[in-house]
Amino acid sequence: MTAVYRSSSIRFMRSVFRLILLGLIAVPAWAHVGSPDVYFDGYAGPYHFLVTVQPPHVVPGVAEVQVRSLTPGISEVRMVPMRIVGPGADLAPVPDVAQRSSADPEFFTGHLWIMLRGSWKVRIQVAGAQGDAEMSVPVPAVAENALPMQQALGGILLALGAFLSVGLVTIVAVASRDGKLAAHQMPASIDRRKSLVATMVTAVIVAALVFFGNGWWASVARRNAVTVYKLPHLEAALQPGGQLFLHLQNPNSKNWSEAVRLDDLIPDHGHIMHLFLVRQPGMDEFLHLHPEQKRPGEFVVDLPTLPAGRYQIFSDIVHHTGFPETQIGEVDLPDISGKPLQGDDSQTKVQPIPSNELTSSSVSSDVFMLPDGYRMIWDRDQRPLKSGQMIWLRFRVENSQGQPATDLEPYMGMAAHAAIVRSDNSVFVHLHPAGSVSMAAVALASGRTDAMPGMKMTPMASPIHSSEITFPYGFPKPGSYRIFVQFKRAGRIDTGVFDADVAQ
Repeated sequence: MTAVYRSSSIRFMRSVFRLILLGLIAVPAWAHVGSPDVYFDGYAGPYHFLVTVQPPHVVPGVAEVQVRSLTPGISEVRMVPMRIVGPGADLAPVPDVAQRSSADPEFFTGHLWIMLRGSWKVRIQVAGAQGDAEMSVPVPAVAENALPMQQALGGILLALGAFLSVGLVTIVAVASRDGKLAAHQMPASIDRRKSLVATMVTAVIVAALVFFGNGWWASVARRNAVTVYKLPHLEAALQPGGQLFLHLQNPNSKNWSEAVRLDDLIPDHGHIMHLFLVRQPGMDEFLHLHPEQKRPGEFVVDLPTLPAGRYQIFSDIVHHTGFPETQIGEVDLPDISGKPLQGDDSQTKVQPIPSNELTSSSVSSDVFMLPDGYRMIWDRDQRPLKSGQMIWLRFRVENSQGQPATDLEPYMGMAAHAAIVRSDNSVFVHLHPAGSVSMAAVALASGRTDAMPGMKMTPMASPIHSSEITFPYGFPKPGSYRIFVQFKRAGRIDTGVFDADVAQ
């Protein structure tokens, strides 16, 4: 009986530990604040794909990959996770065969194990009517924090633990007293004394196991807390002459295997940093600037003429491993009479967002007027926007006569860029028509040598043949969002601004 009970207890304790681990599931985070899923619109040879990757909640953990083929004739899709650089980057395991949807033959899904924190890529191998091809999608894998255990689950585990402890002591007490007695024989005084001693010894051992087990679990939790990714917060200060000084933080320099450094940054879209300033609380002033790096972790940028206010800061950088980060911060600025914008820098003034999220948008939901009589139109889907669903954000540019614009130019190597910010700043994402991935990371994942440290990355430009601009994205949670769509036209940078209310 004792052996059977012990075996059942071991199996039960294993289940309990699984429940404990589920209670400590971590929230994924990466470069884009509050928007961890990866969206990529790209090509594997002649095949056009839209790929969505949901990174694992814990590392090691399982990433969910969804692949939609926009080119017919696909016979098989295989996928495998690999490191972008470092050990294992060239040692791919056997790829998994993606499952084809029975309802949609152009839709494939797969589940891949991500074993370490850092920069990964999902290599997708395709077989089809036009031959074999492959593509790689970069996927940052980190965990931002650990969720506290639910009180109900904690109460259940406490009750079960007490039941197991009392049950074990009771079993030892009964076994030591009655284990050698014949049927219907009553225990003698010596048997009762032996039972009492065994009970006391067992109780002490169980108490010690609980005490030291709790200490072991606490030490494991502390070690795990050290490896959790921490969102970096930069420091910003206004210097004489209207120059903004930025000091980056690096709270993740030693906490996981792929060390995060500030002396290894590589250009993305031709710039080491993409700096976004959004005036609060109305989001009525938007700047996209590109500071100069003075030394590792320190940047400066000349500000243009600005109205006073508190500005939320989002700073995008990419490390040599392809790992992207967004550092956040804020700064209070006075009225600034600054220098004219140059190069790829841009500034937009717009009506403030409503103070109440339930109030209708202050910016037209469909049309935004641009200079010279041009306008940008958001071709919305008729269905309401819902969180957690991938959609195409479709925009088109028209001239003053309502005809498609014909003078669009590549902007930092892309047809357009977009920044999406939730009204409480809890979500920020920098998009382009290829999706939410860093183009520097895409280049590294594809083996392009011009993305290596010390090399100037060649912009991934393509001719602008259309006045239509699309971005694949899924709003991560409900709320009020402001969308800034930037493109280049006739040598100038224009920005269309739209408000979106996203439902659950």
